[in-house]
Amino acid sequence: MATRIRLRRIGRKGQPEYRIVVAEQSTARGGRFVETIGHYNPRSEPVTITVDAERARTWLARGATATSTVQSLLKKAGVFQTVAES
Repeated sequence: MATRIRLRRIGRKGQPEYRIVVAEQSTARGGRFVETIGHYNPRSEPVTITVDAERARTWLARGATATSTVQSLLKKAGVFQTVAES
């Protein structure tokens, strides 16, 4: 099972919010997922990024790959800095 950490869009039309989820690589953007590990709201001022860093590190250690957007969000949340130091 190839897993990927990616964004899942929620919210109304024109008002996007995203959940950071772990899903199989072949599923649709809004389809099934394994676990929710965070939340991202680009519309708030300042932008809100909430991530369960421990669960994100666990999934990365298991071999899950993050999309480029999620990778930048995890860097802003401080998850990748601690992975690199370990």
